[in-house]
Amino acid sequence: MEVNPQFKKGVLELCCLFLIQKKDCYGYELANQVSKYIEVAEGAIYPVLRRLVKEEYCSTYLVESNEGPSRKYYQLTVKGEIYLNELISEWNNFTDSVSKLLTEEEAENE
Repeated sequence: MEVNPQFKKGVLELCCLFLIQKKDCYGYELANQVSKYIEVAEGAIYPVLRRLVKEEYCSTYLVESNEGPSRKYYQLTVKGEIYLNELISEWNNFTDSVSKLLTEEEAENE
């Protein structure tokens, strides 16, 4: 699905945190999971992940791989869990408000 790049940039953090909450992931795996729903370049995920670790919303650990170098897995911290819940609430409020606006405008223009 083609999406405005600014929309993607704003929601990528939420998507990453949500998927990591469900299951610890490494970067490439996370990019593939997000790409099932939103077209996103793998390289766009890594700056988000670095920021999430820097802000202590995620932590990392290494796992040996049979297919090359060790993989860095990301897992949600308690702080990240709290932040994710805040983001989900904000997202739901935001999308509800935008949907309401669009619906009311369409009704007025009929």
